[in-house]
Parts: sequence; structure tokens; C-alpha cells
Amino acid sequence: MGSSRYSTGFGFNPEESGHHFLVTIHTARSSHVYISEHFTWDHSQKRRDLSFTLGNEDDKMRVILPRSKWLDIAEHVQDEFNRRLKKNGIAAGRWKTGQTPVSRLLGKEMTLLAWAVEDADPALIPAAVKNWLGLAPEERWWLFTMTNAATGHAINGRNKGWRKAVRYALTENPVSDAEPAEPRHELLLIMKETLSWAGELELVHPRKQETDAGNEKIVY
Repeated sequence: MGSSRYSTGFGFNPEESGHHFLVTIHTARSSHVYISEHFTWDHSQKRRDLSFTLGNEDDKMRVILPRSKWLDIAEHVQDEFNRRLKKNGIAAGRWKTGQTPVSRLLGKEMTLLAWAVEDADPALIPAAVKNWLGLAPEERWWLFTMTNAATGHAINGRNKGWRKAVRYALTENPVSDAEPAEPRHELLLIMKETLSWAGELELVHPRKQETDAGNEKIVY
């Protein structure tokens, strides 16, 4: 058995790509959890802290979650990512206090789920997790890309357009306890129905839309 490929956090290797997400968890249990997107990596912790601080005001910040909602999804996301990282010979990650980097593609998937639950009734979060797990990775990437382009800012995009549709599609649709044999493509049709009235959506099936990731390892 070969050694694991180098990574930090969840599958992030700054030598392969600077594009990553950061999950910032403060020590105070009452504080929120911040998910931000960054296109360069600075090896200086002080500079990363500064970049995060500035991101509270600019377009780096993607979502700000109450600690309780983060805890409702964190273990599920960790298990899903580590299953795929292990399959690809990459070291497993874990959430920690401070900053945890997440690779570009996994970060998109995580942010999509966070958007779905940020304004949801906590009782609906288990359904959101099941529906999220039922989507193929490339479907999650595509939904992130479309949502991010229209309503990706943590504050300005909240509860609008695509963000609202993501929440509806992932939280307000019944799911069975059984693992779906195929990705839940009907969720994409629900997205279309939710947004079509506003003329905001031209649905193109997302399968294999983002398989060209340059030098970055695609983790299925």
C-alpha cells in the first residue's frame, strides 16, 4: 500500500492549486462558523488571518453559519469527504478550531450544503444532508457554480434567487432512508421549477461539467 498524497485539511495541496476554501471556527462556542473562498494560498498564518478578516467585508465570504447548524452537518461532510479522499490515496482530514483548508472542489460541495441549511428550519437539516449525499459530485459543483455566480456573497446573496432555490430543493423534499441508486436528478428539476418564474434559470444537465480541473486531483 503506497503512502498518501500530501494534503492539508481536506484534500488541499497548495503546490497543486492555490484555489481553496477555509472553514474558520472560533473558540467561543457561541460564535458563528465562517466559510470563505480564496484563490491564493499564503504560507504565513498572520497573512491568512488578515485575508480572512478582510473577507468578512468583500467577496471572499460565502456563508456564515450558526454554530448549531454547522454541528448538524459537519460530521456528515467530514465522513463523505474522507471516504472519497481515502479512495484516492489522500490523507483524511478533520475539522478543528481555527482555520481548516478545503480543496477547491470539495469546498464547493460543502458550501452548497451550508447554503441549503443557513436559513432552514433545523428539523429539515437531516433531509438536506440526505439529498446532498444523493447528488453526484459534479452536480454539486454545478449547482455551486450557478448559485455562486448569482447569489454567492455571504450577506448580499442570502435568501435570494438561487440560494433560496437550493434551500427549497434540498430541505423541503422527502427522501427515503435508503441510499439512492442513482444521483437525485429530480432535485435539479425542482430547482428549475422554483426559478423559472423569475426567468433566472436555463437548466443544462451538469454531468461532467467540471471534470477538467487542471492539475488538481478530482475526488469522486
